[in-house]
Amino acid sequence: MRLTHFTDYSLRVLIYLGLNPDRLVTIEEIAGAYDISRNHLMKIVHHQAQNGVIETVRGKGGGMRLGRLPADIGIGDVVRDTEQDMVLVACFDQAHGGECKIESACFLRHALREAQDAFYRTLDNYTLADLLRPKARLSALFGMPDPAD
Repeated sequence: MRLTHFTDYSLRVLIYLGLNPDRLVTIEEIAGAYDISRNHLMKIVHHQAQNGVIETVRGKGGGMRLGRLPADIGIGDVVRDTEQDMVLVACFDQAHGGECKIESACFLRHALREAQDAFYRTLDNYTLADLLRPKARLSALFGMPDPAD
């Protein structure tokens, strides 16, 4: 299993915004901080804004900030929302079920489903607030002032 860049970058955007709760942040700033595509970030910000996870302010001096408190942003929810295809094997896909000759007697399907459920259960135990716990260290990596100051 591998998360898409869309999910990875979505989480990174949320972390960056969580480190900057008192100001608006621009797409250009985040793109520069992570050295990732501005165009890709625009799609992510648009998607997260539609879901209310990010708030955007248009115009001169505009930017974005978190639309909810970090403790209210579940990591499992973000991953479920951003991953369009978490079908691990063909037999998980309702539209293509029955493609496997051993599907009706296959225990692998059960084991993989259990693993996928465990993956999401684990992520459901974390919020953005948890990811921001090493705030001073994260801020230092971006050259931001120490949040304790």
